[in-house]
Amino acid sequence: MRTGDSFDPGCGARLVLDRIGDKWSVLVVLTLIDGPRRFTVLRDTIGGITPKVLTQTLRSLERDGLVTREVFAEVPPRVEYALTPLGHSLRGPVEAVNAWAEEHVDEVMKAREQHDTTAGGR
Repeated sequence: MRTGDSFDPGCGARLVLDRIGDKWSVLVVLTLIDGPRRFTVLRDTIGGITPKVLTQTLRSLERDGLVTREVFAEVPPRVEYALTPLGHSLRGPVEAVNAWAEEHVDEVMKAREQHDTTAGGR
């Protein structure tokens, strides 16, 4: 099995980090952990994401093998997005980062405010 070196600028692992480090990708993965979702459910659950950005994010996640897109032959057509087994393997890391963010949001916001006040808004 090939492994990467994230500190090597030419290593593909950096591309993977870019994908899973993107806030929209993380939120899509978190939303899909409990099962397939339709586009509008994803958009409404995530909140603040434009349809264009959600479409781009879903296409990128699909290209990277993390999400599948299934079209159902119905009128009107129904499309659902789901995590692949590879996408599900992100559950632990993504949930851990999300839990850390929710636990430490007040500290981070306080540090930002203090920095902006003392640094004169540089």
